[in-house]
Amino acid sequence: MSAKDGKVVSVVATLGRGDKTQEISYTDIKVIGNGSFGVVYQACLCDTNEIVAVKKVLQDRRFKNRELQIMRSLDHQNIVKLKYFFYVMGERKEDVYLNLVLEFVPETVYRVARRYTRQKETIPMIFAKLYMYQLFRSLAYIHSKGICHRDIKPQNLLLDPSTGVLKLCDFGSAKVLIQGEPNVSYICSRYYRAPELIFGAVNYTCQIDVWSAGCVFAELLLGQPIFPGESGVDQLVEIIKVLGTPSHEQIRDMNPDYREFKFPQIKAHPWPKVFRAHTSPEAIQLVAKLLDYTASKRLRPLEACLHPFFDELRQEGVALPDKTPLPPLFNFRSDERQANPETIAKLIPAYLSSQMSGTDSSLEDGSGGSVGSRKSSLLESTVTASAITVRETATTSTPQISEAPLSTSEENAPTRSRHSSGRRSPEMQQQS
Repeated sequence: MSAKDGKVVSVVATLGRGDKTQEISYTDIKVIGNGSFGVVYQACLCDTNEIVAVKKVLQDRRFKNRELQIMRSLDHQNIVKLKYFFYVMGERKEDVYLNLVLEFVPETVYRVARRYTRQKETIPMIFAKLYMYQLFRSLAYIHSKGICHRDIKPQNLLLDPSTGVLKLCDFGSAKVLIQGEPNVSYICSRYYRAPELIFGAVNYTCQIDVWSAGCVFAELLLGQPIFPGESGVDQLVEIIKVLGTPSHEQIRDMNPDYREFKFPQIKAHPWPKVFRAHTSPEAIQLVAKLLDYTASKRLRPLEACLHPFFDELRQEGVALPDKTPLPPLFNFRSDERQANPETIAKLIPAYLSSQMSGTDSSLEDGSGGSVGSRKSSLLESTVTASAITVRETATTSTPQISEAPLSTSEENAPTRSRHSSGRRSPEMQQQS
């Protein structure tokens, strides 16, 4: 098979799951993303003609690569699959590059939502429901393993337009959070940063991902970021404009070490006035339950899946606007059910429960006799993510407001918050 540029690369790679190695060859190589982390290429596997993404990152020889270790432990339909990985030497003899060969998914929530915005339209609510439900499923899965993604944003939510399947990607910031062990607060792209991170908390929980998911959801409803801060301090200002000034108790919950309580007293903006007039009450209620200053009061991912906003997805025969059937949404595997048995039982629609009659086979494929539903073959075995020893700097001193970058750019489009003072926000940034 010839490449467009005449180049075919052959390497010995290790399977994403297991330790088996094999030679793979790929061609049609082109850059599709880059940033401080490295470069992402699109390529075609010669043997199968399968399109893949290859993420190339500089490897520090002194430490295990956390992203690789975490991705090898994950196996879920809503998480991008690691197919292979391999190492190559750089131009300098001391440089070693890790290459992650990932399944290629053509779209992102960011680009899809941006197209609707450019057409002065809002994303159809069925898509907002479908995307957010699958995002919460992926978060429930990784959180059950103690893994916090720490960079949830529209650019990291991949979409397959032909099936409606969403897949969470980019685990470059992900970490197994261990209670009592400090973590850096300088994490997560700015618009989606939980307030406890802005307050410099180092003992945060996986609920920072839920805040980020709430920001993504609000953005789908608004057509623009809900909190478009231009700096760490300004990010907090944007949040306060909507949620009001946090109480002393809320600030202590976010970061017990924070001692500066000099904030203007601003009342919370009523949630219905934040969104367009036609926005459903269930959608607004769900946003409010996700965007809470106090992390422990935010819904857990599976609790979010149970919210009435997603009831339409549980109706028999529901389909996308073009009549495409929904992807499997209730094919909870044994490891998912064991982690949250009571909640999972509530998530299975009544018509599926009666058809399944308690059999695992129907539950695993998620079809349950639903018209046109696709069956998905999912592996039962999972590898529990272990705590990975890596370098991370954290401070326990009295914190200041923590800054964070917007991240690397592929697409630029200025946006303005409906509830802001009228100034332009910084450009939305695209990261691979």
